[in-house]
Amino acid sequence: MQRADLEIGENLERHRTEGFGHAKALVVRRGAPFRVSLPMKARPFDARTDTLRVKVMLGPLYVTMPVTSFSPNNVSSRWGAFMDPEALDPNKPSVYIHAPPSASVGRYSFKVLVSDRRKPRFLFSGKFILLCNSWCSADSAYIPFEDQREEYIQNDSCLLFMGTATNVVSRPWSMDQFEPDVLEACLNLLNVSPQHQHNKRTDYLCRNNPVYISRVVSAMINCEDDRGVLKGNWSGDYSGGIHPSMWTGSGDILRSWAQSGYRPVKYGQCWVFAAVMCTVMRVLGIPCRVVTNFNSAHDTNGNLVIEEFYNEMGKKLKSTKDSIWNFHVWVECWMTRRDLGGGMDGWQVLDPTPQHRSRGVFCCGPAPVKAIKERRVDLLYDVPFVYAEVNADVHTLVVSQGRVVSRNVDTERVGPLVSTKAVGSPRMDNVTGDYKKIKSPFSTLSSNMSSRSERSTLRQGTAKMAAVLTLDETPVAGAVIRFTLKVINRQPVAKMLKVHLNAQCKEYNDSPADTFWEDHSVVQLGPSEAKVLKQQILPGQYEDVVGDDLVNLAAVLEDMATHERLLAFEEFNVAAPELLIKIEEEDNVTVNREQSASVTFTNPFSHPVSGVLSVSGAGLLQGHANFRMFPLRPGGSGDQRITFVPTMKGTKMLQASLSLSNKSTVRGFKMVSVRPL
Repeated sequence: MQRADLEIGENLERHRTEGFGHAKALVVRRGAPFRVSLPMKARPFDARTDTLRVKVMLGPLYVTMPVTSFSPNNVSSRWGAFMDPEALDPNKPSVYIHAPPSASVGRYSFKVLVSDRRKPRFLFSGKFILLCNSWCSADSAYIPFEDQREEYIQNDSCLLFMGTATNVVSRPWSMDQFEPDVLEACLNLLNVSPQHQHNKRTDYLCRNNPVYISRVVSAMINCEDDRGVLKGNWSGDYSGGIHPSMWTGSGDILRSWAQSGYRPVKYGQCWVFAAVMCTVMRVLGIPCRVVTNFNSAHDTNGNLVIEEFYNEMGKKLKSTKDSIWNFHVWVECWMTRRDLGGGMDGWQVLDPTPQHRSRGVFCCGPAPVKAIKERRVDLLYDVPFVYAEVNADVHTLVVSQGRVVSRNVDTERVGPLVSTKAVGSPRMDNVTGDYKKIKSPFSTLSSNMSSRSERSTLRQGTAKMAAVLTLDETPVAGAVIRFTLKVINRQPVAKMLKVHLNAQCKEYNDSPADTFWEDHSVVQLGPSEAKVLKQQILPGQYEDVVGDDLVNLAAVLEDMATHERLLAFEEFNVAAPELLIKIEEEDNVTVNREQSASVTFTNPFSHPVSGVLSVSGAGLLQGHANFRMFPLRPGGSGDQRITFVPTMKGTKMLQASLSLSNKSTVRGFKMVSVRPL
């Protein structure tokens, strides 16, 4: 048996898989032919007497077919093989193998038999990896615009959006789908899945459908029910693993998982789960993007109501099983939904974070975005759960001595902004309108939390006073946090009010920790009078508790005569400083030529800091370059020069992260345009 020539260069270019050139097998896409050549060393091929048959195998599945002459009708919905008689080289004849647009994804092998009754038979063999084809209109993963195919299949970098709806933070992430060993890890993920281990034949047959593939991947990214990739951890104790915020790309995670014998990598949180799933789906050829839902509701009992509790001093209390995450990250995959009939094709929500069981397994989706907007809770999969994440009502209650003394209802707080990275640009794209019927412009919905509190109070119809809590400016690390509390007496009689202010540090997905700043005062208001109270929190009061975390700031007003209480609150993030990256000769970055760059950090904090700088970039650097940054005084700057050698053309992301001694992390990125030689 001889090896067929897989014509690697030609096939990779034709199938837009050049990034997988390092793979151990030819990588092609279904719905398009690829060419293999047969080196006839013993004798020339005789088209008059020789016949050829091809056998293609995927695990226990196989198909055999004769090699026919080329014609336009050869490209069909079935497996086929053909030759072009007009371009026949008798010493090295070529065979084109056509995988139908509905073929299953996976590792294939093939054999080509050359036979003639009067002459010796020859057998050639080879291997290839078959992926979905978003460029083929008959493929159920087809997406009709070239710029979207480049973004959602080929782009090996991304921005993840975090923070709050009023102060969105972009975090760079390296998708790494073309980095060494990542393709193999993604294919192994399918083979390690319970579906494959239970019935290999059925699993292989079902891998023709992105709906099936996406559900398998969604479950396998977390390890709750299987030998999945990531172990989730929100406890605050990350010993024995890596803090979720330290990951910068998918490649390290997927390689670590595969090299460990498929033991879960520690640790992940929602954006890590989503970003790794996005990598896997792009590798498999299914268009995928990372999506962030701000103020995302986790409605455990399905009643579309989330309850939050404060005490009379303004301290937010530990939540019930229901909760609101300041942001939650999932993915959308583009696919045809033949299982749902017409009208539900397009973007589908999938969520690999283990917070919801779907048919008994920790996975979520694919739920059509169109179905979420239309509240089609009768459709597969998990539409009610995702609908609640963007549409639940919030009941905010103040309790005193075990009794509820104030209640607000807010129908607009959940899901005010759903966002993703824009096509071809490092900016945010607002896709909220795809998920819900927007009652008012986004700028009104998210202008500030306090205006929402005032609207909620007025809707109750019994309020005798109002409060508006607003930040004077976007909080920035190292600067004073200034805010304003406007107190309004809505009655024609004077009032004496107790004002309790409370600030707590909180993680994006949890109830706040203990109070780190508070203020208590008494305010006298004349009839129908409004007063503006100015307050500030100094850097030294918050720097030790706010890194990647957020702040819950609340005010409780108590009428000293009636003991009526009113709550106003704001949850916000403090904008972190950024690393500045400069590329030398930025317009002349070329494949395989050494390039220099510098990374600069200026310390905005009120105390000296030191840390470790890590620089990486898919297609630019192999692995990570690490440097120790020595202590910088407040206001001081440090500069680190780095070199890199690009290995791939196109637009690449060079990213840097600085882990500081105060446990916060500073990040930066630079898009680099790499020219071919």
